[in-house]
Amino acid sequence: MSDSQQQFPPQRQARQAGRETEMRPQPRDRMESYKAAGKLQGRRAVVTGGDSGIGRAVAIGFAKEGADVVILYLDEHEDAEETKRLVEAAGRRCLAIPGDVGDFGHCERAVRQASDFLGGRIDILVNNAAEQHIEKTFEAIDPAQVERTFRTNIFAYFWMAKAALPHMPEGGAIINTTSVTAYKGNPALIDYASTKGAIVAFTRSLSEALWEQKKIRVNGVAPGPIWTPLIPASFDEQHTARHGANSGMGRAGQPDEVAPCYIFLASEQDSSYMSGQVLHPNGGTVVNG
Repeated sequence: MSDSQQQFPPQRQARQAGRETEMRPQPRDRMESYKAAGKLQGRRAVVTGGDSGIGRAVAIGFAKEGADVVILYLDEHEDAEETKRLVEAAGRRCLAIPGDVGDFGHCERAVRQASDFLGGRIDILVNNAAEQHIEKTFEAIDPAQVERTFRTNIFAYFWMAKAALPHMPEGGAIINTTSVTAYKGNPALIDYASTKGAIVAFTRSLSEALWEQKKIRVNGVAPGPIWTPLIPASFDEQHTARHGANSGMGRAGQPDEVAPCYIFLASEQDSSYMSGQVLHPNGGTVVNG
């Protein structure tokens, strides 16, 4: 591997979905240079996978724009506490709820808890939690892994939306995180890419249903290679070190570069005429999607 290909120090984490505290360098996800304009003043948001990476940047960005935020996460307690601290430092309230969003019962309980904390209303739901597992051959994919990946990556989106809807008023927004892999595929991430394709279809279908029913907009974001804890938790040291080198811009993106897409889609002011759409912060890959 040449120096020009290397993006990050080689590193590996042994568990999903990874811990930001163990990454070197840590992702840029604190929205430190972001200039807020009060776009979400008084709004109330729930973000799954909000402990680190894209979810953290989104939670902080929402807070800087004036929203109170509840984050859901698996068990990365130290990362989640740091996100909570940063949201509160932006002057907004934050609650962090641990648990497995692949479990319908947990989603129901977490949404009730979030609604109580937020005063009975959820204006914005961001479905962002995900996991992925590398397999060199299709035959090696374990059925239990497929089920686990689908539970986290797409079933949870169903469960969270279903639980949140009774608490969402007209003018609300749901934003789903899909991936560039939904459009271009990945031979080592077939189950993951399949869930991300399902999220695109889910977004488009739900957008039609909810606009007619409740005037709620549903959109998605399809990041390309972004430097988050999911990367060292998924790939070997050599792949992690060159993560993003094959993108159109020749580098990985940072969560701070992705979060403004979510802020735009959450804002009634900026994206009032958008539903069923997907934004593509992917470093220059044209996907025609």
